[in-house]
Amino acid sequence: MPITVDIDVMLARRKMSVGELADRIGITPANLAVLKNGRAKAVRFTTLAALCEVLECQPGDLLRWEAADPAGE
Repeated sequence: MPITVDIDVMLARRKMSVGELADRIGITPANLAVLKNGRAKAVRFTTLAALCEVLECQPGDLLRWEAADPAGE
């Protein structure tokens, strides 16, 4: 998928665990793992807003687009 999720980067910068982040944004650790591992098909804006608030960042700090590799298609 051309969208890369960088939640791990922000967690490391904030020295925060997945469990703590999940508790603070109000989702299960399992659902947060699906999102942070790039397996989610969608993310609610309310969840994205909560992530940004808790991690003190912008949506672009968590999500980025990467062009597909034409050789790997």
